Amino acid sequence: MNVKNCRKCGRIFNYIGGQPICPTCREEAEKKFETVKNYIKENPRESIPKVCEACDVDTNQIHQWIREERLLLAEDSPIGIPCENCGTIIRSGRYCDKCKAELANGLSASIAKPGAQAPVEKKPQKSNPAMRFLK
Repeated sequence: MNVKNCRKCGRIFNYIGGQPICPTCREEAEKKFETVKNYIKENPRESIPKVCEACDVDTNQIHQWIREERLLLAEDSPIGIPCENCGTIIRSGRYCDKCKAELANGLSASIAKPGAQAPVEKKPQKSNPAMRFLK
């Protein structure tokens, strides 16, 4: 049993995984998420400060939902967050398409392909394998 204190309210709860917040705070966060999602759906051209003010949500929380790709935005929306690598404004996720491609290429290049490995040399076997005893 893994017991932790809630990051928001400080209550003790049984931690299962994910964010270290208690079930009560998690439900409150989900209600706020639904409120923000519905507000953005009704007002797609609103900026982040206006959304925060109307829904009583912190700016960092909206950024987190966008990075987690839970909050999807229209192409003409003024809301955007910077790419964590180059700073280009993006609509969802952590990285822009260019940085995603660079990271994927770098990762695939660093992983050795099984067919490209050098063959392992085997030791030549003796013609008469026999057991040896120490005197």
